[in-house]
Amino acid sequence: MVDGKRVAVVVPAHDEERLIASTLAGIPEFVDRILVVDDASGDGTAELVRSSDDPRVELVAREENGGVGAAIVTGYERALAEELDVVCVMAADNQMDPDDLLTLVEPVARGEVDYAKANRLVTGEAWKLMPRSRYLGNAILSLLTKIASGYWHVADSQTGYTAISRRMLAQLELDRIYRGYGFPNDMLVHLNVWNARVRDFPSRPVYGVGETSGIRFRRVIPRISWLLVKGFFWRLREKYVIRDFHPLVFFYALGILMTAAGLLLGVVELILRLKGNEITTPTIVLVALLLISGSQFTLFAMWFDMESNKDLR
Repeated sequence: MVDGKRVAVVVPAHDEERLIASTLAGIPEFVDRILVVDDASGDGTAELVRSSDDPRVELVAREENGGVGAAIVTGYERALAEELDVVCVMAADNQMDPDDLLTLVEPVARGEVDYAKANRLVTGEAWKLMPRSRYLGNAILSLLTKIASGYWHVADSQTGYTAISRRMLAQLELDRIYRGYGFPNDMLVHLNVWNARVRDFPSRPVYGVGETSGIRFRRVIPRISWLLVKGFFWRLREKYVIRDFHPLVFFYALGILMTAAGLLLGVVELILRLKGNEITTPTIVLVALLLISGSQFTLFAMWFDMESNKDLR
């Protein structure tokens, strides 16, 4: 327990027989329950968890492989059923430093924030320890997640090392959150709609412990980017139109429309110019006006969004 609050750790696992034992062994003693969600592993992960002599450990087995997000949601639902106060998530590959867990749990247990997440990018260690492709891919997705979620103050969107309060977890519509690798990104979008207070905390990245990653950022980035585009428009509709109203929706709409019109007209005129047609001065002025006005409307909309969410930290 921490500050009188019962703490649970959800450990999503799929084919992690090599590292699951060391992961469980490192979980601190203040944790009351360890819920290992076996996402239909094909190796001995489930057997190793069942053989654990730690009374806090419980195996929650899924019959079908649904992805990391599905496993986390299964663990969340189990934690809600047991009315656990602070629910954390740690991967089963031993890449999350257990010494950082208390840093995430304490502000949630004290009611300072609703959702605490680790940030591996805040120190210089990440650039030295993380593979370059993962670091750059993470940086790109973090920027896109800031825009989509409205949490402009958070980074390292792909980290799954988190802690959430039972009150906030009970409010979320868990069935609507994306179940694949983009789960942490979509989670932030949904948290923002509920005005959850979210804060980053520095965490030491851990690599070279025998983990193997099947993530291919060339495929993952386009998929999650599209997920974030949909999440962005869903958040604007839910938060600034349906549940409340904010004029930033008009600024975003005008910014997107004018920028798209300027780009389209510019491409058409370029094609005509390549075919030998002359471009008139009024056309050039119109293209420039559309692009400048569109960018200004978009930037103002982002600024309004930042101001609207500045207290959610």
